[in-house]
Parts: sequence; structure tokens; C-alpha cells
Amino acid sequence: MNVLWMIGQSILNGLTMGGIYALVGVGLTIIFGVMKVVNFAQGEYLVIGMYITLVLNQLTGLSPYLLLPPTILIAYLFGRISYGVVVKPLLGQPGQYFVVATMGLSFVIISVLQLVFTTNFWAVETSLKSVSITWKGFSLGLPRIIACGFMIFFVVLVDFFLKRTDFGRAMRATSENTEVAQSLGINTNKMYGFSFAVGTTFAAITGLLLSPIYFVYPTAGTPFKTIAMVIIVMGGPGNIGGAVASGLIAGLVEAFTATFVSNDLAPAAAYLLLIIVLAFKPAGLFGKGARVA
Repeated sequence: MNVLWMIGQSILNGLTMGGIYALVGVGLTIIFGVMKVVNFAQGEYLVIGMYITLVLNQLTGLSPYLLLPPTILIAYLFGRISYGVVVKPLLGQPGQYFVVATMGLSFVIISVLQLVFTTNFWAVETSLKSVSITWKGFSLGLPRIIACGFMIFFVVLVDFFLKRTDFGRAMRATSENTEVAQSLGINTNKMYGFSFAVGTTFAAITGLLLSPIYFVYPTAGTPFKTIAMVIIVMGGPGNIGGAVASGLIAGLVEAFTATFVSNDLAPAAAYLLLIIVLAFKPAGLFGKGARVA
């Protein structure tokens, strides 16, 4: 097999998968950047997005991509409710409280999904599932290309929102210094709730984009949750640009490892890269302190 072709195909596979990683990583980064806590249930919100898409797809027969608006709405409402019930009562408490609470939330979500949908593997039906784009010998599944395109769109949208709107600037101010933000009249509790819901909605959007690619089952989000942790640490806490870059890097490293080393070792490649990065740059590749920017 031609080595140059293998390199080119690995780059394409890595960038498209990295785009998916970046999207779920951006959601976690928004939460951490504003609230300074890690949501250990982020992967389960991704699965919620998959199941919302599955149910709506079976009820309407519509393509999952046409189901994006209702999925975003339902996921956002679920994020707000879970914030109010689980996270908000812990504001002001030490960080370990949030770790335990969101880990508990993770197990609760999985258990409820298993109870309602069982542990069966479900498939979201779409005519685009088996479509591939081929060019000069290189091939990519259309759902992966679409997912990467949506990643670019949503990242640009978030960047515009944070930098060009008053609400976005209030989020950034809360991220930089909560006390100063409060002194300026910013309702930081409102910022926390919105940030948590938006961050979890990003995970649900990722779940929708993954539903034509992967089977839907209760623990499908676990590997994406751990890779999202890698992304926010490697990219620098609260750094959205760093999260995107780190997601793409993680996807490339995984793809090249699968092609040239071993497919079995590919899932571990990003974690090994994280160890190497932290050995030389403890704040991450792009880290200069926690912020949303």
C-alpha cells in the first residue's frame, strides 16, 4: 500500500474525528472556563443527544441533521434542569463536591437510559449513513464530513457570541474574575446556569452528529468523556481555541497510531501525548490560565 496515500488518508480521518473531539471538548471547556469545575457527566449528555435524535428519528422519519433544532432545545432544557437540581446547590463548596455530584449524575443518567432503552444497540436511520466522498483515491464518510463542518460552524458561532455580544462578554468577565464581575452588576449565578446548559448542549449536539456513525447505547459517551478531559487539559483550561486545536491534534495522533502502529493502541495515543505535553508544559499547549476565549 502506498505510504503517501496512507499518510493522506490518516490526515483526513484524523481531522474529521478530531473535529468531533473538539466539539465535545469545547462544551466541557465552556463549563470549566466559567465555573472552574469539571463536569464528569459530559459524556452522558452526549448520549442523551444520541437518544433524543434516535427517538425523534423514529417518530418523524426525518434525517438526524434536520432534528438539530429540537435536539438543541431539549438538551438545553435538560442541562438547565440538571444544573438547578444537582449543581446549583453546591455553588461555593469545594471542587470535590462537584466531582462527586457530576459522577453520581453520570451513573444516574446511564441507569435511567438502561431502564428505558435497555442495553441494546440502536441505529439512527438516514440515507446518508453509507455515503462516502471519494477524491483522488481518498475516501471519507459523508456523516464525518458533515460533523466536522458543524464543528466549525458552532465554534465560530460561540467565538462571535463571546466576543461580540454583551451576554458573552459577561460570561468572559465571570470567567476571569467572579468577584469583579459581581461588582460590575453581573449576575454570576445566571452565567453559571447558562454556561453549564450550553456546555452540555454542545455534548448533545456531538451526540446527534455521532448518531449516524455509531450505534446508540447507554455507555456510548464514556470514551468521548475521557477524551474531552484530555482536550481541556492539553489545550489549556478554559481556552476554546486550545480545545479545538487539541481535539484536532488528538484525532490526528489517534489516526496515525491506528495506521502505522496498531489499531488497538490508537485509543491510548492521545493519553500518551497528554503525558508528554504536561511533562514540558504543565499549563497545556495553549494554557495561560483559566478563561473562556
